[in-house]
Amino acid sequence: MPKNTPQHLTILTGASRGMGLAMAEQLLQPGQHLVCISRQLNPRLVSGNGATVEQWQHDLSDAAPVATRLGAWLQQQDGTQWASTTLINNAGTLAQLTPLRDADAADLAHALRVGLEAPMQLTAAFLGATRGWPGLRRVLNISSGLGRRAMAASAGYCAAKAGMDHFTRCVALDEASQPNGAKVCSLAPGIIDTDMQAQLRGADASSFADQGAFAQLHESGQLTSPADAARRLLAYLARADFGKEPVADVRG
Repeated sequence: MPKNTPQHLTILTGASRGMGLAMAEQLLQPGQHLVCISRQLNPRLVSGNGATVEQWQHDLSDAAPVATRLGAWLQQQDGTQWASTTLINNAGTLAQLTPLRDADAADLAHALRVGLEAPMQLTAAFLGATRGWPGLRRVLNISSGLGRRAMAASAGYCAAKAGMDHFTRCVALDEASQPNGAKVCSLAPGIIDTDMQAQLRGADASSFADQGAFAQLHESGQLTSPADAARRLLAYLARADFGKEPVADVRG
C-alpha cells in the first residue's frame, strides 16, 4: 500500500451476515481499518490488500460493556492518523410479530435494547472518545421506513427505529455547535432481501395482517439484494452533503 494512502477507521455493528456483511466486504479497501461488532464471527472477513479487519464478538442486547470497550479502545488510538472515523449502527432485530397486547416482555426488551439502546450507547462512546480528532467524523444509523410509518403487530421494531431517527436529530443539534462536530444521519435503506424480510413474509397472517404484502414483494422481485443495498448506503455515506439531513431515505 502506498505510504500516502489515506487511512480510514470504521466501526460496524451487525457485520456477520446480510447487509452488514455486504457492507463490511465492500469497505475492505486499501487504507481501511474495520472493526466489526457482531454476535457471531464470520471467517469471510479477513485482513488483506491493504485493509485491516478486527472482529469483536458481543451480544448487543447487553451493549454497555461493548460501549465501554469501544470508548477505551478509541482513546488508545492516535486520532491524527485517520482521515475519517465512522460508526455504522446496523445491527437490529425484529420482535415477535404480534399485537402489543400479546407481546412477550422479554422479547420486547431485547428488540429495544438491540435496536435503540445499543446504538445510543455506542454513539455516545464514539462521539466522546473521538471528540477533538481532526479528521472527518460520521455516524450512520441504519433506520427503516417503519420508523416513520406505523405497521400493526410491529410496535417493538417500529418504536426502536422511530427512536433511532429522533435521537439522531438530537445528536445532530448537539454536534452542530462543536468544533469539527460529527456528521450524523439516520438512513432508511429501502426494502432488502434479508432474514428479517423472510421473517415478515413467513409470519402468521392471523396475527400479522401485512404478511401477504411482504410475501408479494418477494414474489414480484421487488426486494433489493444485500450487496446492492450496501452499495447504496456506502455511496450515501460518501456524499459531500452527508449529514445535511439528519433523517433521510437512500431512495431520495
